Amino acid sequence: MTLIRPTPPSARARGHARPRSGNGRAVAVLVLVALAALVPLLGPSPALAGTGEAGAPGTGGIALLRTALFAALAVPVGELFAGRLARRLDGAPPPAPRSWSPYAAVVGFTAALGLASVVAAGNLAPGSLTGPDLGGLYSSREGRLALLEVNAFLVAGLCAASRRPGTQVWPLAAVVVAEALRAHPPTEHTPLLGSGLTLLHLTCASLWVGGLLHVLRTLGRWRGSAAGPALLGLYARVAAVLLAVITATGVCSSLRRMPPGTVLEQLTDTAYGRVLLAKVLVVAAVAALALWARVRLGRAADPLAACSPARAEVAVLALVVAVSGLLTALPVPIRW
Repeated sequence: MTLIRPTPPSARARGHARPRSGNGRAVAVLVLVALAALVPLLGPSPALAGTGEAGAPGTGGIALLRTALFAALAVPVGELFAGRLARRLDGAPPPAPRSWSPYAAVVGFTAALGLASVVAAGNLAPGSLTGPDLGGLYSSREGRLALLEVNAFLVAGLCAASRRPGTQVWPLAAVVVAEALRAHPPTEHTPLLGSGLTLLHLTCASLWVGGLLHVLRTLGRWRGSAAGPALLGLYARVAAVLLAVITATGVCSSLRRMPPGTVLEQLTDTAYGRVLLAKVLVVAAVAALALWARVRLGRAADPLAACSPARAEVAVLALVVAVSGLLTALPVPIRW
């Protein structure tokens, strides 16, 4: 039994009759990247205003580096995930989009190296290239985790450029584990539980964001093939589970840092709570777009009509990644 639904002749005709503009897409991507970059750069000041909290120097730059690291992690993870889904389809066309994993590894390596220099400078933005004591990173837990991420992205890039790109799953997994451990130091209340929640949250988020991006790129190469709607439908079913896990782990992680009795107050009176609230609203918009795409996929005469809300979903997910990067750079709320 095949998962492929035949594409109506009229849909195939429309696909050949209306070529898409590559330049327009490139400009749209650049605009979205620029807007996403403004979130962590401009976000700390509005979030901290009126809270009485003080952000560390260089918070905007740190948030931008963290955003780049998250994006560099999601791209290769999504490629591996979507590629596995594509191989499950019978009769899928062989051409696959060009891998972005090597480029993502370069971005991730650069971001991880920048964050390592921040750790070496005492969790402050380094004033010069000679200021950070990179050799001292080995003496602290946070420094060793930062070095692990730098080396993991380097190995991931080498694996992505090799004949067996699937082996990059192991260094990418090391990055996820390092991020989960970094976010919850031993001095925190139940750090292992927090690290486990972050591990699930970051893994599922990378699969969701990167997977959708690669699925849409694959549909562009499979234009006119009945395998395209089947791949989008298969991804949509898995994405529903991923969204459920992301929501559950996000709620649990938030309640660990903001006890139930103080949630409403901290959502408006702390920088962390304000950005968290913004992230919740943006994720809700993404969920609505995903539901819209799923409905159009099942009811539209042309199943590829679901690509429009799916592309909008990718754009909003880029904003989610940027807000997440900002969230990691803000002061953690106090447990009252």
